[in-house]
Order: sequence, then structure tokens, then C-alpha cells
Amino acid sequence: MLREAGYIPMSGQIVDASLVAAPRQRNTNAQKADIKAGRIPEHWRDKPAKLSHKDRDARWTLKFTKAKPQADGTIPAMDLAIPAFGYKNHISIDRRFRLIRCWKTTDASAHDGARLREGLLDRSNTGSNVWADTAYRSAANEHFMERYGFVSRVHHKKPPHRDMPIRTRRSNAGKSVIRSRVEHVFADQKSCM
Repeated sequence: MLREAGYIPMSGQIVDASLVAAPRQRNTNAQKADIKAGRIPEHWRDKPAKLSHKDRDARWTLKFTKAKPQADGTIPAMDLAIPAFGYKNHISIDRRFRLIRCWKTTDASAHDGARLREGLLDRSNTGSNVWADTAYRSAANEHFMERYGFVSRVHHKKPPHRDMPIRTRRSNAGKSVIRSRVEHVFADQKSCM
């Protein structure tokens, strides 16, 4: 369909995920256990109105963010963990046109990196480069991309308990310039909602 309109994806693809919040549920521990097990809680079965207002597919996750500097200029040693309830929107866009080529929706607790191997990459894109953040860096993903002819431009993770090498930092900065285009697509989606 896109080819008929004159859009030929030739410049690689960018992959990322974004949290989509859902209304928080006020459930008891027994109801939560039933939902996790895939069952409908017994008090909801005879109340279709209540059942229609309950979201049984959304899940909780923690979103980590950097701690802000304090008034005296020092930065706390810990990052902040913010609980979020909802879904994740996983997309793969064309680098040049920023058109969404592939997408997948999961609950918020799903790991981003595992979705790469579940059909998130578009094999009809003639550009073989794939840009993504560190959540997609794993041996399984690197092997998958190599096997199907994709060239990994995924960010490298910081080594634990050490500073990131300057060469790796520069490489990640260059990748970020390109990868940031996917954030514009998420911003467009959120402004339309």
C-alpha cells in the first residue's frame, strides 16, 4: 500500500516503545490473583456492567528516571522508580519518512527487547540498519538481526561500576541523533489523543 503511494523504505528502521497509561484499577488481592491467572473474579461474572469497566489486560511496571539535582547542586546516588499501569506501544518506523512500518501492543510489564524478534522489524525495508536504545541490546537480538541481514545500530550499555569508554559514548551520541526521530512519532501520537 505504501509502495503504491510512492513511499519506498530504503533508509533503515528505528525501533522503540512507549508506555500508554490506563485508568488504575481498585481491586482486592483475591481479584488481582484471579486476573493474573486469567480468570474472571467470581463477583464480576453476574455483573456485566462492572466487568465492562475493568481492564483485565493492563499490567503494572516500574519506569526508571534519573534523580533531579538537589538545591545545593548535588545529585542523589539513586534513580527514581515510578510505578505505571497500562500498556506498551512498540513501533518500528522508517528512518527517512517516519512512517510506522510495524507495531505491536503489549501490557506494560512486557520487556522491550523481546518484541524485536516477534515481527517488529520490517524485512521489506531495503535499508538494513536498525537503530534502538539499550533495552534492545542482547545476544539473542544481535544474533537474530545478523541472521536476517540487519545491521545493528543499537546503543551499547554502560559497563557496571565503570565509566563508559569515550569511544562508546561518542558512538551512542551519534546513534541518538538518528534514534530521536522515533520520539517525534510518539509525541505526535500523544498530542492526537
